[in-house]
Amino acid sequence: MTDNRFSEESALSAAEALQHVLASRTHKRKVLGEERIVPGQLGEALGLPDIIHRLQSRSGPVRNEAMERFEAIWETLSERSRQRVREALGWYDPRELDWEDPRSNRRPVQDH
Repeated sequence: MTDNRFSEESALSAAEALQHVLASRTHKRKVLGEERIVPGQLGEALGLPDIIHRLQSRSGPVRNEAMERFEAIWETLSERSRQRVREALGWYDPRELDWEDPRSNRRPVQDH
């Protein structure tokens, strides 16, 4: 999203993708003296599972509150994290595409 405004559906998709992106980060932790690689838990720390659940709610006020919470989290993310979420969802800015990219439906200027 270029203006960082989400619809309820796009916020839900982005929150789920963000949870996956954050869980894919790993770090080393010593467990019983043995070093192990464990998945990232930042998504849980940010409350993404609760936000996702609330975005799926039937109650409008609950969804609106979840949208506000997700947009606040989105604003604090690094550009790299945002880009990874966009890539996971297949979102792109058509203005950034090359002329040869098939997703770009721009046509060259015609000479009259």
